[in-house]
Amino acid sequence: MLGSNHLVLKQNELIERLREYDTNIDEDMVNRAYVFSVRCHSTQVRDSGDPYFLHPIEVARILTELKLDSHSIVTALLHDTVEDTFTTFEEIEKLFGSEIAQLVSGVTKLTKLELQSEATKQAENFRKLVLAMSSDIRVLLVKLADRLHNMRTLYHVSSESKRQRIAHETLEIYAPLAERLGIHSIKDELEDLSFYHLHPDVYESITNRLKFAQLASVDTITLIISDIEHITSSYGLKCQISGRSKTPYSIWKKMQQKNITLEQLSDIMAFRVIVDSVSECYQALGVIHSHYMVVPGRFKDYISTPKANNYQSLHTGILGPLNQKIELQIRTQEMHDICENGVAAHWQYKQGQNIHDGKQYAWLRGLLEILENAPNPTEFLENTKLEMFQDQVFCFTPKGELTNLPNGATVVDFAYSIHSEVGNRTIGAKINGRQMPLRTVLNNGDMIEIMTSKTQTPSPTWERFVVTGKARACIRRFIRNQQRTQYSDIGKASLIKICHKYGFVYNDKKVQIALPKFSYHTLEDLYAAVGEGILSAKEVIHLTHQENESLTKKDDVEHGFITEKKKLNKQTNKDPSHFIDGIISGMSISFAGCCHPLPGDKIVGIVQTGKGISIHRQECQSIISYEDLDRILDLSWSEVDNILQKYIGRIKLTIVNKQGILALITNIIGKQNADINNIKVTHRSSDFWDIIIDIEVCNLEQINILIGILRSQSLVLSADRL
Repeated sequence: MLGSNHLVLKQNELIERLREYDTNIDEDMVNRAYVFSVRCHSTQVRDSGDPYFLHPIEVARILTELKLDSHSIVTALLHDTVEDTFTTFEEIEKLFGSEIAQLVSGVTKLTKLELQSEATKQAENFRKLVLAMSSDIRVLLVKLADRLHNMRTLYHVSSESKRQRIAHETLEIYAPLAERLGIHSIKDELEDLSFYHLHPDVYESITNRLKFAQLASVDTITLIISDIEHITSSYGLKCQISGRSKTPYSIWKKMQQKNITLEQLSDIMAFRVIVDSVSECYQALGVIHSHYMVVPGRFKDYISTPKANNYQSLHTGILGPLNQKIELQIRTQEMHDICENGVAAHWQYKQGQNIHDGKQYAWLRGLLEILENAPNPTEFLENTKLEMFQDQVFCFTPKGELTNLPNGATVVDFAYSIHSEVGNRTIGAKINGRQMPLRTVLNNGDMIEIMTSKTQTPSPTWERFVVTGKARACIRRFIRNQQRTQYSDIGKASLIKICHKYGFVYNDKKVQIALPKFSYHTLEDLYAAVGEGILSAKEVIHLTHQENESLTKKDDVEHGFITEKKKLNKQTNKDPSHFIDGIISGMSISFAGCCHPLPGDKIVGIVQTGKGISIHRQECQSIISYEDLDRILDLSWSEVDNILQKYIGRIKLTIVNKQGILALITNIIGKQNADINNIKVTHRSSDFWDIIIDIEVCNLEQINILIGILRSQSLVLSADRL
């Protein structure tokens, strides 16, 4: 069973752990917090049946492993007292001081707010967490330790849906946050624990095969370490060399990203070379490269250009002693400590003031900028996930300033990373001195010169190719403001038109007096609501001019005044055009059988005379070879909730011809809430079968997860989307 079981960490043992690394320990405050926490939670139990106070003590234990200060440990002991007991913030502040009270406040969830949904609650909690950790990053460290212990004991939760919800949230939010802090030890464990609960069958399959592979390669690992040690020592280098397996979740991710099976992965094992200094890192790299063949494209220098979380190391790939591919990481001991424990280890080496101030971290400042541009917590959470989930590419301004962006970032992303106004005014760019389109994807080492104009404004089409959360948030904010102005003009014009229809003059003051009836604060808000169709112009005039007898239901019918609200109610999810932006709702459309587009794919449409519009994936060969460019429409999937709509996705499998394999595949598809629409065997031999399966799914993510699960099965040789 995943997780970890510890004996209860006693009060004196906790103090001893702190004494080992903290010379400024406040023993009295830690002792008082320990006793206070046990007393507050004394009547509570966890899902496991254990006393609840074991949880804050375990959170404190995790933070001592990161060598955090007394205030962090006290916060860990108290972090649930306000949320789950009758304790108040005022009481915490009185007993432990304002600094502890602020830290506890930052960690505490917004459980007392009446929020619209679980998703909104999650987003609002995350918004508050970002604000709190921008003042003191220790808030996030306590929150990560809290989440880690909850994940270690998640198997005690009886509800499967709740376990999956918590695991999904952990994988999407907390593991990326741990990575941004550089705490890979916590990040790896959170990912594997989430993976275990989200895909238990796949997790078991990968771990079992990893154990078998490790047993079979013990001699190989020893040989590789011995060979590298011999070569480096012959040049007078003292190295500590170790080998480790990659985590099940990282293997699963690589299988999905590279579109390969587990057997095709060549770098399940990674070897670490630790030396005494930065110069010896490069010396060791040169020695190793001079004795082994280098795998092209695998070298990365994170020492001269560290990652945003301060991670430093040299990465390279070589063909080892037995002619197998090996991944090597070369670093100093300090780099290794920071790699494992991130900012917590960084503080041990760093001297100076305000080491806990969250604003010193560029990635956190970026989240705060997204927060400023997002209209609601849900959109903030969506854009933040974009910001945190991707690897990085390093680019330069013409002045030589280094900017790190997510992998796949474009010129527009780069412009917004400089400043939101630069992004809004961008009209073009030169990459390495050459004029390039705004949608150009950037590469490591590119020098970008942004050209701007005071008359330029963001284009709605930019949102289709930007990858950073900040760029998307800024573009959406501008579009919302622009749309609001347009809706406001349309709304006021509609009200004037209705008044003219009934023979009286429109009066702003009359409408303003009636604003409370519509729950709007300003005329602009009401105009925009009318223009957008949230309110009907007829309804507004009816309520503000009730003395006018001509405004009757009979007149509504005679004059054809059907409210926008009624029109909206007539829309149905069964109309597929409702889910695609760029075409008129209700227009006849069809999904191309050559490429089977799914929500999440980049799509275009071909206008076919008398047949409507055929929807294709952008990379479809039919589009690439299509000559009449005037008939191609640039489309995108809308953000309408579309969970009930099903689409056909097609996958091709190569499987081992063994009894029960088809039953296994259909069972896996069923477990992922997908339905088989059609199945066809395209090639059959005594050993292997090639089959094509049409599957009804909701979106691209669902079919990608399904393909990943199929690839993890030992009897499935390949699984690809067709």
